Amino acid sequence: MPVKIVTDSCSDLPANIAKVLGITIVPVYICIGNKTYRDGVDISAEDVYKRLEKGSRHPTTVQPKPADFANVYSELSKEADTIVSIHLPAKLSGTYNAAIQGKVMAKTKCDIEVVDSLSVSMGLGLIVMAAARVAQAGGNLKQVLFETKRVINKVQIFGIMDSLKHLLDGGRISKTKVTPDTLLRVKPLLSLKGGEVFQASLVRTYAKGLERQFDFVNKAIDVNEVAIVHSTTPDEANTLKKRISSIVNEKRIHVARLGAGLGVHCGPKTMITAIRTV
Repeated sequence: MPVKIVTDSCSDLPANIAKVLGITIVPVYICIGNKTYRDGVDISAEDVYKRLEKGSRHPTTVQPKPADFANVYSELSKEADTIVSIHLPAKLSGTYNAAIQGKVMAKTKCDIEVVDSLSVSMGLGLIVMAAARVAQAGGNLKQVLFETKRVINKVQIFGIMDSLKHLLDGGRISKTKVTPDTLLRVKPLLSLKGGEVFQASLVRTYAKGLERQFDFVNKAIDVNEVAIVHSTTPDEANTLKKRISSIVNEKRIHVARLGAGLGVHCGPKTMITAIRTV
């Protein structure tokens, strides 16, 4: 029986890709006031960005419940002997630990492996896609895990935000890691290291930040796959894709929407570029 792949909605995987590769996505929760919504199910990214732009009560996020994972694992075990569940970094979210608890709760003999991706958004997405391709080709648990862990070390992320306000409000980055200038009229460029967000640089304009994202891909060696993720700027994302297609085969460049789960913390005008090297 095939290995089944599970991830969370903060992978920002486009629905068509998840469907083709047989990936199951467990939604995180978006909390607004006393109401709770499932990311991509009960609330859309567009809904969240409209709320953030209006400056109304700031939404918060909650990781999936262990029972959510247990239910998914139990259902998938009906058609699989093994499951590989790949998630947000434990240093950034409780999702990984919830998946571990769900594994214990699941009443199944299915072998379940939970993996910390050390990445977010389509950085996580690229890792999940690589694992799913091996599984779909008939790979066993050992082969899927080997590819997953290999690709984790091959994925890098570089992104620009219009402001760090939402990331700070959501507690996803420490004020000690932010320079005072970042909160003024400059745009932060962020990356990840060891599953933690850090400020890589600053630029004065959004356009300059997009230029730096192109340079990020252009300077990388042996780029295998690229993902461009935007919150509210599809035109800029497609323009960046066109530029990158001059150095990377267009078929290996994906454009995705930053979902509500991460959008709450990143805000409008966020653009993330993830690359996977060979």
